Amino acid sequence: MTVHWSSLLAVFLVSLGSAVAVVVLVALAMLGLSARAAVVDETAGPRRSPAAGTAVAIVCVAAAALVVLFGLWVIIAR
Repeated sequence: MTVHWSSLLAVFLVSLGSAVAVVVLVALAMLGLSARAAVVDETAGPRRSPAAGTAVAIVCVAAAALVVLFGLWVIIAR
């Protein structure tokens, strides 16, 4: 039995990259949703628009879902 190291490395890098991408997208979605929270301290910095934050959150969650669905499609299609 032989191990195809190049294929194993490719699978490792793609899975690592996609996992990091999904985590970053969900974190950005949470940051976007945090724009809807009330500001207690006005000196905390510039205020983000709640509508823009919600739009960013929707786009990020949709992109993360597409990454997951594409991975499932690749697994099922082969």
